[in-house]
Amino acid sequence: MKYVIVELEEKIVEGIAIKTSNQDAKSIQDIGETWQKLFVNGIYEKIQNKVNNKTIGLYTEYEGDYTKPYTFVAGAEVSSKTDNCKIIKKGKYAKFVITGDVQNSVGQAWQEIWNMDLKRKYTCDFEEYQNNSEDMQNQEIHIYIALED
Repeated sequence: MKYVIVELEEKIVEGIAIKTSNQDAKSIQDIGETWQKLFVNGIYEKIQNKVNNKTIGLYTEYEGDYTKPYTFVAGAEVSSKTDNCKIIKKGKYAKFVITGDVQNSVGQAWQEIWNMDLKRKYTCDFEEYQNNSEDMQNQEIHIYIALED
């Protein structure tokens, strides 16, 4: 899988969070339910100060590597900090661009990323859904993996 190295500025993410892990496919259910709550319960529309119409799936507060528990946040980038926000730290990231189904393509990409020899930081990794198509089977998604300096 191809990627480019990019330097990102700090980003502020507001949304809803859940503690999960990749053990026994727990994250698949937890993350799916979190995304559903974000949209079905109208939480996304209530997020104030969004900087764009993109949605973000943030993986943070890792308790080790990808096999250990972490916090997942479904939300949006915002322009100002709140009590419940999470911060994507400024720094070096591997940027992957994938196109396809929002569930299957993202899941497959993560399987490949986990098997790559990346010098990961395990601070903040995230998916940025470009929302440039109404077709959920044909979305452009950017995945950013925090790298050691």
